[in-house]
Amino acid sequence: MRTAALTRETAETKITLAINLDQQEPVTIQTGVGFFDHMLTLFARHSRISLEVSVVGDLFVDSHHTVEDVGIVLGQCICEALGDKYGINRYGTSFVPMDESLAMASLDLSGRSYLVMETQFDNPKLGDFDTELTEEFFQALAFNTQMNLHLKILHGKNTHHKIEALFKATGRALREAITKNPAIQGINSTKGIL
Repeated sequence: MRTAALTRETAETKITLAINLDQQEPVTIQTGVGFFDHMLTLFARHSRISLEVSVVGDLFVDSHHTVEDVGIVLGQCICEALGDKYGINRYGTSFVPMDESLAMASLDLSGRSYLVMETQFDNPKLGDFDTELTEEFFQALAFNTQMNLHLKILHGKNTHHKIEALFKATGRALREAITKNPAIQGINSTKGIL
């Protein structure tokens, strides 16, 4: 079973997170930021992983530390759960429509961290969630998973729809990339390591 669990405590947040890449339950998310909980739940459902997240954060300041630190810990757990990445597809790409919006996510579990993100959000806040934190989350996720992650909003107007499409697309791309493929013998790289 490809699993990982971490607790990370700083002066700003305390995060306990557990994942299982090979089962879909349970999914329980409690960050204290309602919109972010919704996005993480969508991410888990579309990547078909079990994800348990509990956060006590300095929300009296704002939600920045909570959102970024969850990205850090989630990325670390995915990286740990993947192990040597034997037999996985490695790459994943998904286009997801959400009403008038269309998002693309493409990723490579290469061991090299990079984020390219082409988005624009007209609404600066959704509930207690600052929409600029979307990039902070994906930056932390990409760098701690050690993956290349390319995200783009192809079109859309509604900020909620655009961000939701991004989380769903990233989840679906991750599912494709982490799936073990019996046609792949060993590590899917000419280097012999990912």
